[in-house]
Amino acid sequence: MANGSVAITGGRVVPVTSEPIENGTVLVAGGRISAVGSDVAVPPGTRVVDAAGGWVLPGLIDAHTHVGVHEEAEGWAGRDVNEMTEPVTAQVRALDAINPAEQGFRDAISGGVLAVNVNPGSGNPVGGQTVALKSWGRTVDEMVLRQPSGMKSALGENPKRVHGDQQRAPSTRLGTAAVIRGALVDAANYLQRLGHEQGRPEADRKPVDRDLKLEALGLVLRREIPWRQHCHRADDIATALRIAAEFGYDLVIDHGTEANVLADILAARGIPVIIGPLLTSRSKVELRNRSLANPGRLARAGVTVAITTDHPVVPVNMLSHQAVLSVKEGLDRDTALRAMTINPARIMGVDARLGSIEPGKDADLAIWSGDPLDVFSRVERAFIGGTEIYSYQDGEAVFTGP
Repeated sequence: MANGSVAITGGRVVPVTSEPIENGTVLVAGGRISAVGSDVAVPPGTRVVDAAGGWVLPGLIDAHTHVGVHEEAEGWAGRDVNEMTEPVTAQVRALDAINPAEQGFRDAISGGVLAVNVNPGSGNPVGGQTVALKSWGRTVDEMVLRQPSGMKSALGENPKRVHGDQQRAPSTRLGTAAVIRGALVDAANYLQRLGHEQGRPEADRKPVDRDLKLEALGLVLRREIPWRQHCHRADDIATALRIAAEFGYDLVIDHGTEANVLADILAARGIPVIIGPLLTSRSKVELRNRSLANPGRLARAGVTVAITTDHPVVPVNMLSHQAVLSVKEGLDRDTALRAMTINPARIMGVDARLGSIEPGKDADLAIWSGDPLDVFSRVERAFIGGTEIYSYQDGEAVFTGP
């Protein structure tokens, strides 16, 4: 019943931003949540979904994935994650390479992940524009929550390896930082030229040739989108902080393997960390200090934390499992839930619509068999915009539409 009235009743409702409600009701109308509580009146004619014995949560959110641009089991034909033909590709958009039929989206939904941020890869110092999406739709345009939702940049091993192997800059960490600074200076000069012409009398204005690369970087300098900084080691994180301070943009640390070393600085500057993937081997030097205890260390220091799978590095449906194991290693339970819901929603700039169960927000909801921080719990039903898109029946995942 697309966008019809639905009442999810009888479950333990976990709004995330307020206390859980036993035997609660979530009322949905027109694709949005209209009421939440223990004494919500259900209007006549409303479809009632019985969640007795289950837990009702907002859809989980993974704020750093490559779903749809790095298709699983497709080899080179489905690998559109890195445009590594030059070091600065701010003009490219993840949006233009996403295949909404990719299996990863179904995996996401089966794990309760109903929204994702899709990023270009980390092969370039400036990799391109990220996009925030719902996990279900016929076309990617139907799925978009925010476009662009950030600008991907990479420090550390990946860009210096990729471009150094091609015998061009950057081949070192210092070269990578210089490339990033150079691109941002070019963008600042471009904005200045535009501003100069716009400030002149209309009859005296001269056209400024459009530059899609510099336009995109201008969004960062005007603080319209955040700078999404791939970095693992503490020294690379320090470089990210240094460049952000020089240019005055909004910074998000992606991966942050050693972010705990600088946790007090990150907390003081209000810079969030999207930490993960947490279930990988130490496949390169900068992952040497990967630890499931690090999310808890960051959170206790006052850093806003979101957890990522970096899908397909870790399958996106294992987002909750990473949270479970982080709790085992010291992350507070409530913080773990926030790290998969309201925190990534805020980082992505979509918290007005997603991340918690509140009136006015999109009815993107999952009914779990039990506590989502219990590895034995599973998603039994999922709704996007109040429409049921997934159910688990007789041991099989059943998807409806799009």
